[in-house]
Amino acid sequence: MATQTITELELQTCSVTAPKTTQVGTAPGRPLSDATPPSSSTPSSASIVEEAYPHLAKSRAWIVITQLCGINFVSSFSNGLVSIGLPTMATAINIPNNLLLWPSSAFYLTMGSCLLIAGSVADVIGPRRVNIPGALLTAVMILASGFAKDAITLIMLRAIQGIANAMVVPTAISIVSNNVEEGTARNIGFASIFLSMPLGFAVGMIVGGLFVSTVGWEVGFYTGGGTGLLLVVVAMWALPKDAKLGPLTTTLKRLAVEIDWVGAAIASASIALLSYVLAMLSADTAHIKEPSNIALLVVSLLLLPAFAMWMEFQVKRGRPALIPNQLWKNIPFTSVCLMILLCNAVVNCMELYSSLFFQEVQLLSAIETAIRILPQVLVGAILSLLAGVLVNRVHVMASIMISSVLAAGSPLLMAVIDPSRSYWIMAFWAQLLAPFGVDVLFTVGTLVVSEAFPRKTQALAGAVFNTFAQVGTSIGLCITSVISLSVTEQSSVPNKESPQALMQGYRAAFWALFAWMIAACVIGMFGLRTVGKVGIKRE
Repeated sequence: MATQTITELELQTCSVTAPKTTQVGTAPGRPLSDATPPSSSTPSSASIVEEAYPHLAKSRAWIVITQLCGINFVSSFSNGLVSIGLPTMATAINIPNNLLLWPSSAFYLTMGSCLLIAGSVADVIGPRRVNIPGALLTAVMILASGFAKDAITLIMLRAIQGIANAMVVPTAISIVSNNVEEGTARNIGFASIFLSMPLGFAVGMIVGGLFVSTVGWEVGFYTGGGTGLLLVVVAMWALPKDAKLGPLTTTLKRLAVEIDWVGAAIASASIALLSYVLAMLSADTAHIKEPSNIALLVVSLLLLPAFAMWMEFQVKRGRPALIPNQLWKNIPFTSVCLMILLCNAVVNCMELYSSLFFQEVQLLSAIETAIRILPQVLVGAILSLLAGVLVNRVHVMASIMISSVLAAGSPLLMAVIDPSRSYWIMAFWAQLLAPFGVDVLFTVGTLVVSEAFPRKTQALAGAVFNTFAQVGTSIGLCITSVISLSVTEQSSVPNKESPQALMQGYRAAFWALFAWMIAACVIGMFGLRTVGKVGIKRE
């Protein structure tokens, strides 16, 4: 990403890091392992000079972090509102059963498939120029969703909101990475951004439940959209300016030359097709028998080796490669990507199946269910803040392994739970343990991934990390849905919709989640053993 221009006024509130020269693809600061792979994501062939990056004054930095967290919170708030209010919304605007999941699925499908492209563009033209339009589009789409009168309109608005969110998330990481001083402030910044997402979702579920049962679900969208517009105004003042781009022809040439468009298109197409098929299977496993879904699944999988071959081709030509194959030899980078895929799948599935357990097995209301899941959110908030403060004082191996082992206890408790017993005996502790793995990993993993990428491609680094998280959620929901439905159908209970039959399927899903957390622990044990501390302030 280009260096930001510093005016006289900005110099009064910013400190500037000294320019330094690094080899192409060498992450600034301490390498994560003994052999940090070279990258070809920049057009230079020998070395690049990373120009001075202005560090914001502490007060300004906290305003920036708060604004970035706020827009992510608002977007996630709308997701929680959709999740809790979907049955009522379906009745109000006549959403047919075959489209019932799409107001939620459309958001995640478009977001996951657009992250890499948005991150790549932001690294060329500047994160502010991508973040603010993304935030504005997010706010407008949330507000407009409250006025939707039919299913197709709502789904389209949610899909566009997903694209807008893909513009916001990686650029938020880039802004914090390049403009907030290394150390505790930056670590808390990363932690807070990721905290705002599950926190916003949970608040959306709780407040949305109140809106649905009182003034109406539309008010939730009006509230979220209005708040988002206020945050856009704050962003226009607070976010640090990007460097001047120069003539339009020069900018267009840079976009054409410095971005691996073919690689981004291949990766995005693969993710979009896979996410679509997984969403269809999550709704009904019988969809796998449809020729169109089989074809799309095959194409999405074939695009993966095609992407690897294109990366190799680009590297040999000395052209920009989106994610060079050599980067996967960086064991810590590969490990945290795989771990976030598994851990994000587990925490999202835990939230879903815990909700189903409380509502379908224990027959509790939506509000009662939201209250029982609330400890997961509160603990997650505390963990994220603690991770931001302590990540530079504790070895990565210790923090990741301890938190992941504790998180594995959550699905284990739910897998062996007795539904007739008190909430406080097992279910409560399962909710407390659920966020341990992912909330710590998001903070630590972001630092690991950001150090694996050159400083000029921090938006792409954030996009890669979040893409793995999004894909993990899609895969997790699909696989657990298949497992749960299959076990329920094969149960000896005559009524397959009874709490007893459903519980057998849910138990199987919880056992699968437990296995995934154990797999994440094993990956961390071997993949992160060479990593010391991250997020340390360097002179």
